[in-house]
Amino acid sequence: MKIRKAVFPVAGLGTRFLPATKAHPKEMLPVVDKPLIQYAVEEAVAAGITDMIFVTGRSKRAIEDHFDKAYELENELERRGKHETLQFVRSLLPSHINCIYIRQAEALGLGHAVMCAQPAVGNEPFAVLLADDLLVGEPPIMQQMVDSYHYYRCSVLGVEEVPREDTRSYGIVDSRPMGERIEGVTRIVEKPRPEEAPSNLAVVGRYVLSPRIFHHLSRLGKGAGGEIQLTDGIAALLAEEQVLAYRYQGKRYDCGSKLGYLEATLDMALRHPEVREQFLKLVCDRAA
Repeated sequence: MKIRKAVFPVAGLGTRFLPATKAHPKEMLPVVDKPLIQYAVEEAVAAGITDMIFVTGRSKRAIEDHFDKAYELENELERRGKHETLQFVRSLLPSHINCIYIRQAEALGLGHAVMCAQPAVGNEPFAVLLADDLLVGEPPIMQQMVDSYHYYRCSVLGVEEVPREDTRSYGIVDSRPMGERIEGVTRIVEKPRPEEAPSNLAVVGRYVLSPRIFHHLSRLGKGAGGEIQLTDGIAALLAEEQVLAYRYQGKRYDCGSKLGYLEATLDMALRHPEVREQFLKLVCDRAA
């Protein structure tokens, strides 16, 4: 079955970016001229996904407004003859893309957020993208993972190696090599201490999951941090189905941290056709 649906858990409070996120979703923080959620949705679109399921919370209306049609703005741009900008605004989402919004009433963890999407996902395999992990690759990272899913027909986790001292911030997998970038997951642990981590291979914010994950999430109690952890659901899924770890080809920016966000802004500005030359000159002048 094709991967047609993607879940975007966007109900988090973004406390690491306060006060900027006090009344503004962290997923709407701009990197140059696009918010983080836009990068994630574009990555999903490039993978052939058509249904975008946003699991939202309080103060997240800006995400819905961003992907909605803005009649007043479009009329004003047309009146002023700003046709290029108008076309850009109208092309934020291709016409065949559907947006679905589901409210997560309580912030009970990533596993709970994914479980909230079950009515919209149904009995289909689906993708999960965390917008504060901005991933850049060619082909796009989710497309790489969807291709792997279609070949192996089982859940796929995006992974990368992290410093051993950082394992307490990630889900960490134990695995056995199966191919150039594919490994079979034998164990997964949520936020282990460095001395207890089975490896330094960390799951980042990209997943392609079997719908069987919903069964296991529904049976979980609270895990690490007092939350329902997606990692614990995947650990239970391992007893029934094969799960793969995919070492994606590309670069990740941890935009949940201030330094990662600034690095993403720097690199994306240097890629931007409109500002890159002037921005490079500005950076060089500052460094001189």
